[in-house]
Amino acid sequence: MTVDDLLVLPGNWNFDYQYFAGETASRFFAELRDHRRIMGRRCPSCRRLLIPARSYCDACYVETGEWEEVGLSGTLEAFAIIQAHFPGLPEPPLAIGFVTLDGADSAILNFLRGVDLTDADAAGERLLRATRVDVVFADEPAGRITDFHFVLGRPSERNP
Repeated sequence: MTVDDLLVLPGNWNFDYQYFAGETASRFFAELRDHRRIMGRRCPSCRRLLIPARSYCDACYVETGEWEEVGLSGTLEAFAIIQAHFPGLPEPPLAIGFVTLDGADSAILNFLRGVDLTDADAAGERLLRATRVDVVFADEPAGRITDFHFVLGRPSERNP
């Protein structure tokens, strides 16, 4: 069989489902909804505070322990500007950021808002310089990751 003989089959995975969040994720989302705070769980072995909260440490493979609140500002570790339409997401362009919140030892992904994305190159340059972001909570939280988003915070001291 040659490469020319291989089939490419079109498909579409557009289906409704329900996700069982489990005990840890349920509390994480309830904290967003009910208290407008972001909580993580600390690994008793390596002492990292994991955000979003998870039941097991991804480095030590042990059950996580204490719940702790993290700050509402953080460091933008990476970002993407999305210009293609994806079902279930807002209309493009949109930006997402991978952020380590103050006090956390892992990063969390969410939307970056308040950045002019009409010129993707200029927006990317601005995001490269603005490494600090702040959390903004939704007016009516619903216990979902979209209960908050990030906005650019104070300018970074190392990237004026």
